[in-house]
Amino acid sequence: MFETFFAELRSAKIPVTLKEYLTLLEAVGSGVAGNRVEDFYYLARASLVKDERNLDRFDQVFGHVFKGLELTTDTLEAEIPEEWLRRVATLYLSEEDKKRIAELGGWEAIMEELKKRLAEQKERHQGGNKWIGTGGTSPYGAYGYNPAGIRIGQHESRHRRAIKVWDKREFKDLAGTAEIGTRTIKVALRRLRQFARSGAASELDLDNTIRGTAEKGYLDIRMRAERHNTVKLLMFFDIGGSMDDHIAEVEDLFSAARSEFKHLEYYYFHNCLYESVWKDNARRYTDKFDTWQVLNTYPADYKVIFVGDASMSPYEITVAGGSVEHMNEEPGGLWLKRVAEIYKHTVWLNPLDQRHWDWTPSIGMVRSLVGGRMFPLTLDGLDAATRELMR
Repeated sequence: MFETFFAELRSAKIPVTLKEYLTLLEAVGSGVAGNRVEDFYYLARASLVKDERNLDRFDQVFGHVFKGLELTTDTLEAEIPEEWLRRVATLYLSEEDKKRIAELGGWEAIMEELKKRLAEQKERHQGGNKWIGTGGTSPYGAYGYNPAGIRIGQHESRHRRAIKVWDKREFKDLAGTAEIGTRTIKVALRRLRQFARSGAASELDLDNTIRGTAEKGYLDIRMRAERHNTVKLLMFFDIGGSMDDHIAEVEDLFSAARSEFKHLEYYYFHNCLYESVWKDNARRYTDKFDTWQVLNTYPADYKVIFVGDASMSPYEITVAGGSVEHMNEEPGGLWLKRVAEIYKHTVWLNPLDQRHWDWTPSIGMVRSLVGGRMFPLTLDGLDAATRELMR
């Protein structure tokens, strides 16, 4: 039966080696598992499974071999009607109504028209399609709808169609102490490890101590420097806005990276990289770092990881002044291009489901700017990204 179990695990694409199988048999022969099936299950899982992504498949094989359960090879796939998932807020306007709301004609026209309306409007306005107000279809205001508007005075994004945001934003730092769910991310990030011995000789070199003692006939203690991970990592995290939907998984990634890499530097940005970044979101308006200074501080041997959903107005990438929060002197795309040119090992991790990437033009634009090296923030995506960084 044990041979069948081993063969079934291999057939299920679980990377089990003969050495691990023999270790399991030795442990069973020594009575480690006792007489309970449950104890044997945990012993077998600890001996044979090296990657947590294989735990579910291991359980299926174990049940199939020892309990007569049937294996399942197909994943459950179902198409859920879009209207089942649509927010209630979108019911204020029908699709026909939305189609009748035309864009004003591009970035320059929208900004020029805003200046005129700021000069003309004298009082608060509710509803309607022209003045700065709330609950209408005007391109300017809050709690309404327009396919290319400027959000003014609204607590948070709803439709995520604004091309500029006219209010102060407060973002929360990623919690570097978050540990739940980080274990599997740590396993994926370990592909980025490159060890070298450096520093003072503070660790016992057992092999050379034994060899030296045998050669000299007396105890000859040899020391060596500790091994350290020499990979240097620079990370840029998109924070706030639509990234609020992904805060938990990004916190897991952040915690895992901080625990795995001694040489880790990180900065925050919003939507796209511009002329300044920051480390403390509570003081982001007062304690900024010049992006050029950052790029000149860390040499080209650093590996760079951007983390963000890349979901924004295309103006933020292509137009000077296109940022939703300030009047940037240079397009965000230019800064991304500079990073990709300086750091040859640059990737972008996107927490948004990959099935939705093609529906957001800005994602394709950012992906192109980083040389196509955009990967989903999944374990498989992390594996692919780390392999790319180690090339």
